[in-house]
Amino acid sequence: MTTVRRFEAGDAPAVAGLIGRCLREVNSRDYPAEIIERMCAHFDPDRIAALAGQREMFVADAVGTAEAGRVAGTGGVAGTVSRDGNKVYTMFVRPDLAGRGIGRLLMRHIESLAAAEGHGFMETGASISAHRFYQRLGYVDVRTSETEFGLNFILRRPLP
Repeated sequence: MTTVRRFEAGDAPAVAGLIGRCLREVNSRDYPAEIIERMCAHFDPDRIAALAGQREMFVADAVGTAEAGRVAGTGGVAGTVSRDGNKVYTMFVRPDLAGRGIGRLLMRHIESLAAAEGHGFMETGASISAHRFYQRLGYVDVRTSETEFGLNFILRRPLP
């Protein structure tokens, strides 16, 4: 069972560990090592705590799973996502838990918040690695952009 809750200050090290793990295990298939290490350095615990002060951040806890608290650096945090209005940021799911619906759960959670606020769509910037995930959730390409970390797909999904 996985539950979504609001980020707490003590989550910063676990979320930073989760993001670093995702970048090194998943995104490294699509990006050079230098970019991956710059991204990992960018998402250190202090930066995560600062970002949580700028926008709403959530974590998915892997409740009741045998591996919940035993993965180095991630504690029981199975995934994370943040948002500012209808913009999605920092969406990551532990690689060993991919395909179990955690990313979808996190996304639907913030989409429902945005819809309740009256937003007509959600928008996100996606890495090459995450592009197909968002497409499977019904997001469509709007444009591409270049960032300090490389190619970024901008996608949108209408909200009910």
